[in-house]
Amino acid sequence: MPATMTEVLHPHIEWRRDPTFPDAPELWSPREARLIAAQLGVHLTEDTWELVRALQSYFAAHPTINIRELHDALEERFHSSGGLRYLYTLLPRGPVAAGCRLAGLNPPSGSTDTSFGSVQ
Repeated sequence: MPATMTEVLHPHIEWRRDPTFPDAPELWSPREARLIAAQLGVHLTEDTWELVRALQSYFAAHPTINIRELHDALEERFHSSGGLRYLYTLLPRGPVAAGCRLAGLNPPSGSTDTSFGSVQ
């Protein structure tokens, strides 16, 4: 019997969750993230992968996303490296907006604001 909605809707797809990304959305893979990174012109480092894991974990633990709380959580998680300022060096288009794309997540409302000159 199918365990997830994806298995019900797509019984022909065999998908295995990558154990290094335990909170990844269904059907997401690091390969998909590499393709998106190439489109964005982003170099994937270990810190970028850690951001992907952090975003996936945060989204898995919070049914509704508050952008301010997410920023605070990322600031705290990456404090030793320089916080959000450091994350913007990794993903100049925005650590939340671009990070969510890499992580296979829908960016939360307020993560991009074109009225303030966002480069998206």
